[in-house]
Amino acid sequence: MPTFIVPNDIEIQPVKNYLRKHEGISLTLWRKIKQNNTLQINDMLVNPGMAMVKGTDCIRYEIEHTSQIVPVELPLNICYEDEYLIVIDKPAGQLVHPTTKEHYNTLANGILFYYQQKGLPLSFHPVHRLDKDTSGLVLIAKMPHIQHLFSFTQPKTLKRIYQALVLGIPTPSEALINAPIDRKPDSIIERMVAETGQEALTHYKTIKNFQTFSLLEVELMTGRTHQIRVHLSYIGHPILGDDLYGGPTNLIHRQALHAKSLSFIHPVTKQKIEVISRLSKDIQKIINTQ
Repeated sequence: MPTFIVPNDIEIQPVKNYLRKHEGISLTLWRKIKQNNTLQINDMLVNPGMAMVKGTDCIRYEIEHTSQIVPVELPLNICYEDEYLIVIDKPAGQLVHPTTKEHYNTLANGILFYYQQKGLPLSFHPVHRLDKDTSGLVLIAKMPHIQHLFSFTQPKTLKRIYQALVLGIPTPSEALINAPIDRKPDSIIERMVAETGQEALTHYKTIKNFQTFSLLEVELMTGRTHQIRVHLSYIGHPILGDDLYGGPTNLIHRQALHAKSLSFIHPVTKQKIEVISRLSKDIQKIINTQ
């Protein structure tokens, strides 16, 4: 049951105003709180539409979670967890969320099974996603209002760093790619750089050059679909294994892209959290053979 303690300096105000302004509760979630009629202030059930709060008050609510995702026992590499968030090191080849073609072997299925085993009545609320064949760190909120905080009130606090093996030697060795991204005509999957697209910013720097490819560290400044893959292909250095965007597949049969680190200001504790994942074995193997 989500719990909030109102700070001492908060003046008396409607509980809706406090939750929306100070705790990041979305309007959709507030409507669910009202419909469930389980809002408590200082352990007393109250009318959500009329209740007021002041400093030191304790607010709680409970929402019945329903999900179409089937819990499935799957291995999970948990890198960080607290009562609000969980970070998973996802293997390449695993979808984050079920699709019409894959219902049971996704990260979401495994997370829901984990929650079920822990007796936690929670749903799946990813803060961001990774492509199926991208390995590395995924940040998941345990409650919708925490996901909302990252999505709307704290988007700039989440720093995502990737590592990628790309074809050739990028020049310059470090740069900011500023090129809008849009859907490619007649494709529901592929993206392209186009003036009609949304703003997309990607910073890269070269870690090491090899004979025919380079290891880059890449930071996402925005979060467009396939952004890193599209941008690196756009500058003439597609990711190894990424045949959708021109990457050669002789060394690896999936895009050699790994979500290396996540750092953010925790939306509740306000502490800085940093999680790091080691480069996946298949990418590291290519490097070791050079």
